[in-house]
Amino acid sequence: MSQRPCISDDELYHLLRADNIKAFNEARAAGKPCELCGTDLRSMDLRGMDARGLDMSNCYLRQADLRGLDLSETKLEGASIHTAKISGALFPKALSAEEIMLSLTHGTRMRYR
Repeated sequence: MSQRPCISDDELYHLLRADNIKAFNEARAAGKPCELCGTDLRSMDLRGMDARGLDMSNCYLRQADLRGLDLSETKLEGASIHTAKISGALFPKALSAEEIMLSLTHGTRMRYR
């Protein structure tokens, strides 16, 4: 049984919740760690976020704006993207188009091959 998405105490997570993508990217570039695994990111505008190397497994991304994001190096296993905006997003190769579409249309949690 999976846990419910949480509101994390992580400093960088709160930058995302405050819609401050620029500060988030700067903090990551400066080497600050970021813990997003299992967090609630629903309805957030994440465009422009540097997602390389992030662990976003089990994240709740319902109605989030992921347009144009390079998620190819992001761990998304168990994440749900129900009704998210994904135009131009690049997903990890380990996620099949079918998994992505099932999550997008039905809210299932994505599973890697």
